[in-house]
Amino acid sequence: MTNRLSTDMALHFGREICGELPSASTREWLVTNGMGGYAAGTISGLLTRRYQGLLIAALKPPLERTLLLTKLDETLVYGGRDYPLSTNSWTSGTLHPQGYKQIEHFRLEGSIPCWTYACADARLEKRIWMQSGANTTYIRYTLQRSSLPITLSMEALVNYRDHHGETQGDTWTMQIIPQLQGIRVEAFPGATPFYIWADRGEVTVHHDWYKDFELSKERFRGLTDREDHLHAATLRGVLQPGETFTVIATTEGHPNLDGEQALFERRADEQALLNHWQAKGLGTASDSPPWIQRLVWAADQFIVNRPLAEDPEGKTVIAGYPWFGDWGGIR
Repeated sequence: MTNRLSTDMALHFGREICGELPSASTREWLVTNGMGGYAAGTISGLLTRRYQGLLIAALKPPLERTLLLTKLDETLVYGGRDYPLSTNSWTSGTLHPQGYKQIEHFRLEGSIPCWTYACADARLEKRIWMQSGANTTYIRYTLQRSSLPITLSMEALVNYRDHHGETQGDTWTMQIIPQLQGIRVEAFPGATPFYIWADRGEVTVHHDWYKDFELSKERFRGLTDREDHLHAATLRGVLQPGETFTVIATTEGHPNLDGEQALFERRADEQALLNHWQAKGLGTASDSPPWIQRLVWAADQFIVNRPLAEDPEGKTVIAGYPWFGDWGGIR
C-alpha cells in the first residue's frame, strides 16, 4: 500500500499554537465512523461544547447520537513527577489541570489527529480514530522515547445523553460492571450498554461525579454553560520506550482489541478512498496538492450509511457536524 501520509502532507501546529490556550481551544478536530457517530474535541483537550467527546455513538444510525465517553483525563508519571496531559475549565473560574502546556505539537495524519506530549526527555504520541461502520473509538498512546519507563494513568469520564443535551448527575447512579481489561456501563435500565477496554495494564472501577465543567462555547450561544461527567474507571499501565497503550470505547461487546491492526485498517480505508477518487479521474496523488486530498477525506466524513428496506446499501448526507442530521439520500 502506498504511504501517502508523508510528513509534507501532514497539517502541523507547534507550541506557538498548542501552548496558547485560546488558540489551541478554538481549533477543533473531528473523526467519524460512516454511520452518523463521531468523536470531536479541541487541540488543547479542553471541553468547550456539549458536542465534544471521544465516543458520540449513533444508536439508531445515522441518528440518536448519544454521548458515551466524554474524555480521558490523563496523567503521565515520569522520574517521580506527575505531568498532567488533560485540561479542564471549571465554572468556579479554575483552570486545572493545564495539560495543554505539555503538547509539543499537533498534526493530522490523513484524517487521524495526533498529539505529541513532551515531559522532560519523554515523548508520548496519542492518536484518535473511529472504526468504519461501528460505534467504536480507539485512543492509542505510543511512547516514542524516554530514559526511564513511564506510568500512564487515565480517568475515564462517561455520560449517556443526547448530544444536544446536558447532564447534572446529582442523583444518577450508573451500573459500572468490571470486565476483563475493562468495564461495562449500564446507564439505566433499557439503555444501550457500552464498554471501555484497555489492551494492557489494570482497570479500577469508580463512581464519582465530576461537577461543573465549564462550556464556554455554549455560554456564547446563550445555553447552559456547565455540565457533570461521571468518573467510571481509572486505567493505568507502564510503558517502555517503543511500547503502546490502546483504549477502546465501544457499544460492541467484542471489539478488535488489537490497536495496531485497527490503525492499519483505518489507514487502509483512507487509502481506498483516495484510490476511488483517483479511479474516477478526479485527480492523482502526484499532481494534486495535499489540501485537495484533505478535502476528499473531509467530504467523506459527511457520507453515512442509511439502509432502507428497499435500499439496504443506501447512503445519506449529514448536513453538518455537530448539530445536524441527514438531509437527503444518495445512491
